[in-house]
Amino acid sequence: MQYQTATPIGTIATEQNKVLRNTYMMLALTMIPTVIGAFIGMSVNFSFMAASPIISSLLMFGAMIGMMFAVSALRNSVWGIAALFGFTLVAGVFLGPILQVALHLKNGAQLIGMAAGGTGIIFFSLATLATVTKKDFSFMGKFLFIGLILLIVASLANMFFQIPALSLTISAIGVLIFSAYILYDVSRIVHGGETNYVMATLGLFLSIYNLFISLLQLLMAFSGERD
Repeated sequence: MQYQTATPIGTIATEQNKVLRNTYMMLALTMIPTVIGAFIGMSVNFSFMAASPIISSLLMFGAMIGMMFAVSALRNSVWGIAALFGFTLVAGVFLGPILQVALHLKNGAQLIGMAAGGTGIIFFSLATLATVTKKDFSFMGKFLFIGLILLIVASLANMFFQIPALSLTISAIGVLIFSAYILYDVSRIVHGGETNYVMATLGLFLSIYNLFISLLQLLMAFSGERD
């Protein structure tokens, strides 16, 4: 009876480890199209956004949401992987405007490196915590979802009001929310709440992507050296 009971548990644990391993491997691979997209984005002239920044931002947001739905719809086939890589490439291109702004600062390249390094440290620390600890952080899901909705609403509202203090507040809250999402997403994989590595990779990628942007915005605001 002991062997009959242990076998399914061992099988489940092995499957969860496989999903986590595949997710980390896929996450590492998504950085390649993201970096390629970022280089493309830095070479694109986004001056057209200045004429209608709100509409341009909404179109970019809508495009990313549409591609996310495509990844979700295709998640159980090889096309889901292709859609995921396509999404991360476009996401990299959409980093173009903020990277261009950062690189116009004297220490812009340094700030980008600091934001990337800080994102990496936060990710590895929280991913390790979620993997090593026995605690299940899935209870955070509802609170994080509500926080994310409020953050999106505040970001959309600030497109109209353009309040610098609100922008900093949004970025600071973004760092907290997306850091917590990393802990939540990895915990779900470890405890069997997410068994599809394409969707698991998408969730972690979005958290890392938005965490990087939030950190970079804060660093530019507080440490940016202008000519």
